[in-house]
Amino acid sequence: MPPVSGTTTQRGRWAESLALEHLQENGLILLAQNYHARFGEIDLIMQDGDTTVFFEIRYRADNQYLHVLETIDAKKCSRIIKTSMHYLQKHRDAFNKTCRFDVMIIYGPSENPGIRWIKNAFQA
Repeated sequence: MPPVSGTTTQRGRWAESLALEHLQENGLILLAQNYHARFGEIDLIMQDGDTTVFFEIRYRADNQYLHVLETIDAKKCSRIIKTSMHYLQKHRDAFNKTCRFDVMIIYGPSENPGIRWIKNAFQA
């Protein structure tokens, strides 16, 4: 577990690893992690059955979901969507599958974090 005083990058990586573990326990398959394109980055790209899922992972020390969701504004959604299109163009096997944009919120103290998975958090 990261110290509460860890850097933003350390906390972000920790939250991503916790989210990845949770998603894999729920049967999703990792396709890519920290996928970069000139438009931005997607934290996790997973396969959920026949669906390609693009995840934005957020960590907050408190459990104020709405505040966390408010940080994912239209500009951020646009960057994620453009980056997902880049991924789909590069990975033709995923191109014809259904796609979904989910948000995973990791919240609370690092010793006992909560997880909230919001499916279809936004749409392209």
